[in-house]
Amino acid sequence: MRINRKDIIIKPLKKIPLEDGDVLHVLKASEYEFQGFKEAYFSTIKKNKIKAWKRHLRMTMNLIIPVGKVQFIFYDNNKSLLKNTIIGEDNYCRITVPPKIWFGFKGLSSHTSFILNISNETHDPSEVEREPLSFLNFI
Repeated sequence: MRINRKDIIIKPLKKIPLEDGDVLHVLKASEYEFQGFKEAYFSTIKKNKIKAWKRHLRMTMNLIIPVGKVQFIFYDNNKSLLKNTIIGEDNYCRITVPPKIWFGFKGLSSHTSFILNISNETHDPSEVEREPLSFLNFI
């Protein structure tokens, strides 16, 4: 399977402003990006910290930043850049990442950022490949 930049889907999400607090849409089962549900979890990242590099062998991830701002970078198996994007409160989007794409992310917000992952697989350490941060240079 050849991986290309079109495999990573970035979709703007609805934010409904309400006086008592906003409603932030995430994912519906009727959307193309929904590949089933096995697990959802939050990860956090602090300002200027980097979490990289890994790729999932089977998992499709749906990544949302409800709080903060995070830069995501995606590479193919040949270490070619596929996408470099920033999402968060000011650019509220969902990134859908299919299996076999290398990625890393960096916290850009002045406070801790929250990353929501809704995935079609439960966590399995044997399903993830990791490389040191020096594997590729973070942009």
